[in-house]
Amino acid sequence: MARGKNYTKSNEGRDNLKLYPLDEALNEALNNRYAKFDESVDVALRLGVDPRHADQMVRSTLVLPHGTGKSERVLVFAKGDKVQEALDAGADYAGGDEYVEKIQGGWLDFEKCIATPDMMGVVGKIGRVLGPRGLMPNAKLGTVTFDVGRVVGEVKAGKIDFRVDKAGIVHAMLGKTSFGPEKLKENIIAFIEKIVQVKPSAAKGIYLRGASISTTMGPGYKLDTMELRTLAK
Repeated sequence: MARGKNYTKSNEGRDNLKLYPLDEALNEALNNRYAKFDESVDVALRLGVDPRHADQMVRSTLVLPHGTGKSERVLVFAKGDKVQEALDAGADYAGGDEYVEKIQGGWLDFEKCIATPDMMGVVGKIGRVLGPRGLMPNAKLGTVTFDVGRVVGEVKAGKIDFRVDKAGIVHAMLGKTSFGPEKLKENIIAFIEKIVQVKPSAAKGIYLRGASISTTMGPGYKLDTMELRTLAK
């Protein structure tokens, strides 16, 4: 695949075979960025799990120390006092049937969806719309709750949810290039620690098998997983 001249230039000097220490990888990624916008910083981890087996699924949430740098638009399905609680906590939208009708009409102007347990019957009407897009509220991820104020606050503060894909890879956006290396490093270490914490008991052998970091437009840098395991301690 042909690459642009800016990408080619940013890729000069990168060693495809090298496993970079985290500090060096961050510095290389940040120093070689060329986009005119504030790029996202993404991490991909290859795990020693077989997601085809339910007891090896890796899925969880994490409030990053410095957030993601992205403002998530939040919709809360609630009624009564919980509607105002959600709005006071920073939710962009809160209500019930009126939002079901909007979504059925094609409206999807939000990135996170939270619901109180007594509203899940209403939300179920649009499950086929929300589910494939990863927007369906989920009790295991804390997005089905009566404590909507706290959860909305966490999402607005930079809470992410992640899950391993069919190939055993976990992808996560962990900040913006404008954060600088120190804040990005703290976010990445927190993410690695969470990944280690939720290791399935059924997973055997090496768990953290590979890792890489990249910016939106830049090349990827393979990370030294042995160092990451040490940092995560």
